[in-house]
Amino acid sequence: MRKDLEVRLRRLRTSVDVDELLDLGCDLADAGRQSDAEWCFRRAADLGEPVAFFNLGNALAAQDRLEEAVVAYEQALAGGEPDAWRNLGRVLESLGDLAGAMRAYQGAAVAGDLQGGLQLAFLLQEQGEAEPALEVAEMLAAAGDQEAAAVVACWRWCATRDRALEPALRAGADHFPSARGDLAQLLRDSGRPVEARFVLERGAKRGDAEVWLPLGNLYNEEMGDVEAAEEAFRSGISAGDFYCHHNLGVLLADRGDVEGAVEQFMFGAAAGDPMAASALREFDRG
Repeated sequence: MRKDLEVRLRRLRTSVDVDELLDLGCDLADAGRQSDAEWCFRRAADLGEPVAFFNLGNALAAQDRLEEAVVAYEQALAGGEPDAWRNLGRVLESLGDLAGAMRAYQGAAVAGDLQGGLQLAFLLQEQGEAEPALEVAEMLAAAGDQEAAAVVACWRWCATRDRALEPALRAGADHFPSARGDLAQLLRDSGRPVEARFVLERGAKRGDAEVWLPLGNLYNEEMGDVEAAEEAFRSGISAGDFYCHHNLGVLLADRGDVEGAVEQFMFGAAAGDPMAASALREFDRG
């Protein structure tokens, strides 16, 4: 594969075939050769292909050259490439330009990119704009986006704990991992821990990182299986859920492993979990 890419790259050094340049650029990007991919996309862009600016933005973003990526995405949009809206929003969000990111996500939604519109809903939610976020998600759900419908069910459950949301959470479980966790909590609240366990274990088999924390809690609180709970929390940490550090720390503290508990609280606090930070302060005072 490497040899083939080198041969194609040498052959296309003076090419004016936009399609071949784009194909090679995409293959180079897939191989992790972003700088060579950048060259291909720049040449295709110089030849007047708007989609090349979109791919160029992706290659620049992959190299953490975010300001340059913004320029490339804006050039793609000026050339009539609407797919650039969502990626422009992501880059602007990473740069801390939240107002610009919201405008970009709105542009994506207007262009018919439901995923871009959902990013707008998430950003609004993160900024504490719960009602506008829900309105956007409801609009996308009405347009047929199943992930958006699952998001709406989750947000309504978190706000109301309305058990009538069970069908919506069930429908959304395979489209939005948090819906599975919320469904499991609803099942626990309504006295069905065995079914809750089944729901969460299914999510674990699917690779949903979000299920490990509630699954560990269920093992510990409903079944009294401390070893299974510890394994679940550690699996959650490995999957990137830093909130599991706190719950693992509590479990270790209850078992008398103070050193291990403090270590987990430190990890959680460093990752930004306020509960872990609070537990760490309690140990420091003690």
